[in-house]
Amino acid sequence: MQTKLRCAILDDYQNVALSSADWTPILDRVEVQTFNNYMGSEEKVVQELQDFEIIVLMRERTPFPESVITQLPKLKLLITSGMRNASIDLQAAEESGVIVCGTEGSSNPPTELTWALILGLSRQVVTENNALRSNRNWQSTVGMDLYGKTLGLLGLGKIGSRMAEIAQAFGMNVIAWSENLTQERAQEQGVQWAETKEQLLEQSDIVSIHLVLSDRTRNLIGPAELQRMKNTALLINTSRAGIVDQEAMVEALQNEWIAGAGLDVYEQEPLPVNHMLRTLPNLLATPHLGYVTQGNYAIYFNHTVEDIEMFMKGTPIRQLHSKK
Repeated sequence: MQTKLRCAILDDYQNVALSSADWTPILDRVEVQTFNNYMGSEEKVVQELQDFEIIVLMRERTPFPESVITQLPKLKLLITSGMRNASIDLQAAEESGVIVCGTEGSSNPPTELTWALILGLSRQVVTENNALRSNRNWQSTVGMDLYGKTLGLLGLGKIGSRMAEIAQAFGMNVIAWSENLTQERAQEQGVQWAETKEQLLEQSDIVSIHLVLSDRTRNLIGPAELQRMKNTALLINTSRAGIVDQEAMVEALQNEWIAGAGLDVYEQEPLPVNHMLRTLPNLLATPHLGYVTQGNYAIYFNHTVEDIEMFMKGTPIRQLHSKK
């Protein structure tokens, strides 16, 4: 009898990986085990995963640098949800003979969550809900109108373009900037082109970030940029934490350089229990939920099953390669 391959699914926080897809096509050849809690240290990851040939990652919750990959001699297949994962050392994987595959996904869930943060902040939904539940003030805040306000988009890719469409439906003005954005591309989306990042920050009532984290975009928003924003403005980041200088953002919120921020991404995840970001009254924060929806999980895990099937047939699909 042939020994089954062992497959570990990491960071299945909600315990839904096995119910989000049909795993039966591979269960006769693969033994699947889920891990619901974040492992934390590299030592713990290596210790727990010694006997697995296949490891499935949920986005970038658990990093897989060279120091982890080289200590897992049985590892043959590494699968990540999505087709990009900056926390995997792809070159180290290739050098260790590990195939890395991805899955498709939808950009709609992060777009929707971004608007949830914008609406929640602009109408003080959490503050008013808490007051209602605790029988405190009946109407204690005055909300921000979106109609007629200016939404500044840092990035006008797939998500940024969808953000622009929704903003226009609200009757907002939309301005966009990125290093590679052209005036022609902005006009195609019915969006005003900002010649500079500074121009966008100064004119926007809400700034929403939709860029990929890279050497060019890391700390793109720092103290100088935050002080250029209106003191009535909101900053929204559902992309990557590293795009905004975290210390500068905390200072901006504490000193009211800006009116508030909505965050879904953090330099350290899960966020430490006593972290300053958990205490700021003008911050609306969610625990990296942008991609966490039933529809997206169905795509991720059904494609994971397909990736495993094709790997076992010797014809891997959706492979990710290093940029040597």
